[in-house]
Amino acid sequence: MKREHGKSISDICENDFVTKGTSGKRTTDSHTTRIQSSELTGSDGVMIRRSRAAAVVFVLLCVLLLTARIILCATFTQERQQLLTTITNLTEERDQLLTKITNLTEERDQLKSERNDLQKKFADGWRCHQSSLYFFSSETKNWDESRRYCRERGADLIIINNREEQDFVKNICGSEHFWIGLTDIEVEGRWKWVDGSTLTSGFWASGEPNNQGNEDCANTHSSGCFDTPCDNSVKWICEKSILK
Repeated sequence: MKREHGKSISDICENDFVTKGTSGKRTTDSHTTRIQSSELTGSDGVMIRRSRAAAVVFVLLCVLLLTARIILCATFTQERQQLLTTITNLTEERDQLLTKITNLTEERDQLKSERNDLQKKFADGWRCHQSSLYFFSSETKNWDESRRYCRERGADLIIINNREEQDFVKNICGSEHFWIGLTDIEVEGRWKWVDGSTLTSGFWASGEPNNQGNEDCANTHSSGCFDTPCDNSVKWICEKSILK
């Protein structure tokens, strides 16, 4: 009985040791597993946080890049529009300058042509005063023939409009008589110029007009104007606008 009891105690001790050893081993294994699980869980958390941070940074970079692109596109569009407007304005200014150049070229050519005409007229004996050209003849004709000569050259017998023009004529005429475009052949005593206007103030010489012997045409002299028979043969003065 004692042996059995002792054996039982021994067996119990052995069994208890085995049980404790096994239990301790299990406890150790469980603790190790918890430690490893805890370590793994902490590492995963760091990785997740890092991944989230990287994702946030990436999103922010994308937003910044998109914003920068929008700003650049808007700026480029605005500058492009300004450049197009500038180009349009410059094109219009260029066209205006070309038009002005064309007009100036035409005016230059016209002035050259007028200058050549004037030079030709001056070469033919025409004189310039104010806005008119004058031709003082060197030969003599009656009043009608003298007027015909002037009209064939785009002019007419002179119309003296003012004292300055009269002085200009007197300085050239000197002591000679020249037909002028003044007559009272239609109505005696009503003197008219060749353009149909009525004489309002003349530059008659002393005692003129006196109408001695059908003196219906006028000529000028350094001392003033005279009424003279239209058939008399004297020199004449033609006048025309400088623009003709």
